[in-house]
Amino acid sequence: WGRYRSIWKIQGEPLVSIVIPNKDHLSDLKRCLDSIYRKSTYRNFEVLVLENNSTSQEIFRFYEELENTYENLKVLRWEKGFNYAAINNFGAEQAKGEYLLFLNNDTEVITPDWLEELLGYCQREDVGAVGAKLYYPNDTIQHAGIVLGMGADGVAGHILYGTERGRFTYAGRANSTQDISAVTAACMMVKKEIHQKIEGFDSGFAVAFNDVDYCLRIRELGKLVVFDAFVELYHYESNSRGKEDTREKQKRLKQEAERFHRRWKSILEKGDPYYNPNLSLLLCDCSLRWPRRINL
Repeated sequence: WGRYRSIWKIQGEPLVSIVIPNKDHLSDLKRCLDSIYRKSTYRNFEVLVLENNSTSQEIFRFYEELENTYENLKVLRWEKGFNYAAINNFGAEQAKGEYLLFLNNDTEVITPDWLEELLGYCQREDVGAVGAKLYYPNDTIQHAGIVLGMGADGVAGHILYGTERGRFTYAGRANSTQDISAVTAACMMVKKEIHQKIEGFDSGFAVAFNDVDYCLRIRELGKLVVFDAFVELYHYESNSRGKEDTREKQKRLKQEAERFHRRWKSILEKGDPYYNPNLSLLLCDCSLRWPRRINL
């Protein structure tokens, strides 16, 4: 794409704790773990599978098989109700690694040196969190960074969502590693010390916006959040959790959006510092906003 790429050499061989919440959905978890163990070139990691009230006996047999197969894998039981933020905090507390990698169970690793690439940025003193580029199975972008204020709810949205893989995008954003306001926790690495400093995810955001809130609190420490365009995974989004398709789920989503607006009102009013104010917030394709916000 006519751009230079920086590769940060990792220092030492720190332990990375890969934290994966799971409820049932054996096939998703199996695909995810197979890709980690088969493709990863960096081997100093542990995997913590956070079991959350599964009902299928088949999954428990699979857990037993996993623990017998992999010495660096543990299954931990979260017996309270589903709360994505609280479950990940629980996993982080049990983690032995200096670095935490929050990973959804419905992801599949594409890039063999993904852990080295994420670590290289995460070890920088000025960086707090690093996220990856995620694709749907049809090779369109699911995540290439998050823009504040984007979307119908005015909270945050995924820039370039639905763009074809490999397509040149506005300013080359989909193919360029960059500082950004937030990244999805579907695949996000953070130093454990940073996680502890901000006291983890806010469990008040049980399902939505917990990762955006998390990244903004990291930025309050004066740290950068980085989108790494060269770490790629597939994301079979919402296969395991389901979609916001019931009245109860929509009510919860609205409440979490309102909570986010109250907490980050001043930032939302100023606008995302990593996004041009003359570009649309209703569309995610970097098309022009109308009427334009700034008179030229």
